Amino acid sequence: MLLHLCTVEDWAHAERAGGVDPLPDVGFVHLSTPEQVHLPAQRLFAGRDDVLLLVVDPARLTDPVRFEPGVPGDPASMLFPHLYGRLPATAVVAVLLWEPDRRPPVPTADDAAGRYAALALSLPVRRAHACGDPVARRGAGWAVGSPDHPVSRDDNRLLLPVPVDAEAVLADAAPLVPTAAASVTWCWPGAPDDAARLAHDLERRGWRVGADRVLARAVPAAGEPTGPAELLAQREVHDLWADSWRELLPDDPAAIAQLVGREHRNDLALRVLDVGVREAGRVVAAGQLRVDGGTAAVESLQTATGHRGRGLAGAVLDRLLDEAAVAGCDLAVLEAAAEDWPRHWYARRGFVDVGVTRTATRTTTRTGQAGTSQASSR
Repeated sequence: MLLHLCTVEDWAHAERAGGVDPLPDVGFVHLSTPEQVHLPAQRLFAGRDDVLLLVVDPARLTDPVRFEPGVPGDPASMLFPHLYGRLPATAVVAVLLWEPDRRPPVPTADDAAGRYAALALSLPVRRAHACGDPVARRGAGWAVGSPDHPVSRDDNRLLLPVPVDAEAVLADAAPLVPTAAASVTWCWPGAPDDAARLAHDLERRGWRVGADRVLARAVPAAGEPTGPAELLAQREVHDLWADSWRELLPDDPAAIAQLVGREHRNDLALRVLDVGVREAGRVVAAGQLRVDGGTAAVESLQTATGHRGRGLAGAVLDRLLDEAAVAGCDLAVLEAAAEDWPRHWYARRGFVDVGVTRTATRTTTRTGQAGTSQASSR
């Protein structure tokens, strides 16, 4: 696999434009191997925390790649891959956070768990950068926060890309705990024992730990849309989202407004498509697709009360997979609660279990006492 360095803003623009264009002064896109990428990173992006590693599958490139000398100061024998043509967004199979002091594992195209982990751990950081929210390295992880959405677990959390012990987590997460819904998320492909041990240790210390199964499938070839699901403007889905949150938070309209209002933030970090089914002018089923290069994440698939059991969610999922194919994605990923029935529903639709992601939540009440609340459920 090859790597391309860019900023959060650069990748968001490239995703919408369909790829990265060659530099006009040299006629190629700079690439690196995993063993040499630290050299251009230190030269071009020293001291920055908004730098990404785009993982490029050479098999998906149609223009030539030539290995050529770098710049003066690089080892004389080292040759860098230069792509003489456009880098298609669909050739990017994962997006990693660049960390000068750590070499992240680089997933291959067929590593569904690794590709999912890259998206799950990098998107919250990329989203925070795109929104101008606080981002900080804390120990082995990344901390993000959203002052405008304090009840959102997704936007106020510590993200752990590598195994750590509970004591380190508690120290690194401490600045987040006063937030209404502080949380810690970890997803370590290939280290299930370490992940389970951290969950056990945090539970002993009073944190609530939930597990989701990571499911994945190859994206089928696109067909002509035939069902009732259609592309929607995101605002058209707001009422359905609000109704869903109202079932959990019946007495907290301010929290519901935050949880619905936060969703537009993803659009600033990657490409987002919303799909739904309308009946009598009202959206009664919907789902979201987040396109990140060649990876498509299915999110927020739901059906309104009173309309379930009629196949509407299946129609939405089919349309989401069609849109993933149109976008050039080869892999679809999603999370499903480990102990709930939807993961079996997804299995019948071709999704297979590839791993686990865990989130530990500890909230603080208005009186300053530690506790757990429904508002920390997402």
